[in-house]
Amino acid sequence: MAAQLRVYVPPHPLIQHWLGVARDASTPSILFRSAMTELGRWLTYEAIRDWLPLQNTTIDTPLASCPATFIDPQVPVAIVPILRAGLALLEGAHALLPLASIYHVGFVRDEETLTASCYLNKLPEQFAPQTRILISEPMLATGGTIVAMMEELTQRGADPALIRIISVVTSPPALQKLSALYPTLNIYAAAIDEVVNPQGFIVPGLGDAGDRTFGT
Repeated sequence: MAAQLRVYVPPHPLIQHWLGVARDASTPSILFRSAMTELGRWLTYEAIRDWLPLQNTTIDTPLASCPATFIDPQVPVAIVPILRAGLALLEGAHALLPLASIYHVGFVRDEETLTASCYLNKLPEQFAPQTRILISEPMLATGGTIVAMMEELTQRGADPALIRIISVVTSPPALQKLSALYPTLNIYAAAIDEVVNPQGFIVPGLGDAGDRTFGT
């Protein structure tokens, strides 16, 4: 059977709560940042289920020996926040993956053509085989930025099947592009909104997540 893009919208009450806080136009910047941190935490929690490799061993408790399972520290894990809005989700994600390497990549979008161009790239020349990569990007709207991000990763040996994307709000145009190009991807989102307006914003969406996070 052919691979197919999978998009998960976890029915977690905390995800639903913090999504409502983030959507609300009256939410002040400091509370918006808290909402994004929590969304990053809980979306990452869902994304790493059945994703991190495990190893079985035996340990000694104070009373007896018993089997134990640990995350395999030999398999590298990376978090790639897409600047600048992706930083909003980073704190929550990194709290659950404290040993992960963090690689910053910055894109800016032309407001007329909606074309994304890269202005900062701190990715390694080559990812080690089996590296798990978590991309944090609050909104997947037209799909231009996330497709450009995927191109940068795969050129460096990243396996799309081992990549997870956490995003607060996604939309059909971005999902359709990713499905055509990277069908083995898995995306974890708080919501899927149907409309992207002519300016490239998701409706109802969040507004400009970067501006709202940093109060600019």
